[in-house]
Amino acid sequence: MSQKADTSNGAIPLEFEELIEEARSAERAGQFALARQRYERALRQVRRPEHVQFAASLLRWIGSAYRDEGDGEAALDCYEASLAIAEVNADRHNMAHAFNCMGIVQWQWGYLDSADELYERARALAQEAKDLRLVAMVQQNMGVIANIRGDLVRALRHYRDSLDGYRQLGDHQYMGQLLNNLGMIHTDLKQWDAAEGMFAEAASVAEQVSDLGARVMVEVNRTELCLLQKDYARARECCDAAFELASRLDHRLGLGEVYKNYGIIYREMGKYNLAETHLKTASEIAERYTSPLLAGEVQRELAQVYRVQDRNREALQALNYAHRVFNDLRAKLDLADIDQRIHELEDIFFEVVRKWGESIESKDRYTAGHCQRVADYSSLLARAVGFDEQTITWLRMGAFLHDVGKTVVPADILNKEGKLTRDEWEIMRRHTLMGVELLSAIEFPWDVRPMVRSHHEHWDGSGYPESLKGRSIPLSARILCVADVFDALTTTRSYRRAYAPDEALDIMERDAGTIFDPELFAVFRRVVAEKIEAGALAVGG
Repeated sequence: MSQKADTSNGAIPLEFEELIEEARSAERAGQFALARQRYERALRQVRRPEHVQFAASLLRWIGSAYRDEGDGEAALDCYEASLAIAEVNADRHNMAHAFNCMGIVQWQWGYLDSADELYERARALAQEAKDLRLVAMVQQNMGVIANIRGDLVRALRHYRDSLDGYRQLGDHQYMGQLLNNLGMIHTDLKQWDAAEGMFAEAASVAEQVSDLGARVMVEVNRTELCLLQKDYARARECCDAAFELASRLDHRLGLGEVYKNYGIIYREMGKYNLAETHLKTASEIAERYTSPLLAGEVQRELAQVYRVQDRNREALQALNYAHRVFNDLRAKLDLADIDQRIHELEDIFFEVVRKWGESIESKDRYTAGHCQRVADYSSLLARAVGFDEQTITWLRMGAFLHDVGKTVVPADILNKEGKLTRDEWEIMRRHTLMGVELLSAIEFPWDVRPMVRSHHEHWDGSGYPESLKGRSIPLSARILCVADVFDALTTTRSYRRAYAPDEALDIMERDAGTIFDPELFAVFRRVVAEKIEAGALAVGG
């Protein structure tokens, strides 16, 4: 989605016209560093007091060149300097432009409230200065913020007011990006034909005024429209067009969106190596040019590439990165769909964890369904002792992964029917530490590693791997220990039948206070008894 800043010439002193035209030509060609150098040369030549307003404009244009190069900090410094000059001279025109440009930087950094406040100030000053073009630009930018927040009615109002302003002025220079934004709203509303109509008009207008930046974003958004319609052949055509334009313009964040879309296309075509390569390139661009929303979206898509290849550990690493980014955005933004994005991420998280848990069970013929049941029993007990639902979600994930270390235990040891030798038992006991090591590079939103490490610790200190005792054992691990043993007892083994649930509870009762936290076991016994009475308890058998 695009935001607008002034690129018009305004009142340029005669002796600077040639230099400024060189800068404008460089901008149109995507040569932002060259454009900035020309503006800086002009600024160094400003000597006369009557050129002070022109100096404020030059600083703003230098800032916009920095912004186009991806340097938001330098851009903001220039905008603030421009604002300071304008305020000293009560220059409402340049003050309004400076506030508008500062708002764009705040928007790019993800600070929507700050951006909105700056746009409000810019609009008020532009109206006082009777600068109708700037009023239209600010309305367009405010529409972008409303759209991001999911307030489509407000966004459409701002966009239509902006479009009316441009048409009243007969100004097509900025209409391409505005029509592009309108196309995105119709896409969000799944109004495919209306969206395509807006994109077509946007492309036509942008081509008329040689606005390559607008053309890049039109093709990016057309690609996303085609992806939603699962028309991958046309999505590839639009992506190719966007790549060609963005490369010519050196449109860095535009290229990030293009590489992200290429990655999605290749993934859907089953070309996973190409998908991974393009998504990693998009991720590098998002990191380099500080686009957190793009960074989170790319990691989410990359996780899906890993997921379909059963690369569960890498999938979880990517999902965790995306989850952290989206939670950071939720903390500072009013994004309408951020909670939905997080919810979808957590669903994918759980699916990857479940799949990894099943891969653990595939090595051990005695534990089919074990992780699912342990997750269910752990959740039952956690809910009874007051865990909130969000924490229970992550507790379930820990339950699915509690035996992940067994993936590196030899299958002949896991499936041995007789008694394990001392050496074999030592290898088996190490599965808790091996599991922690496997998960060491994954920073889960809720730390599941204590469950993996300590679920074989005993209340009296006789467990392993650290002989922890009592409440020094993490609560989540104490819960898991109860659930794990209950499932083991109620599941058939080669050397015995499965115990009935009430038999299993009687056996476990003898170990309350030695193996199990006695208070937790008492709660577990009560809630399991209630489930048995209601006929709602599923056991392994």
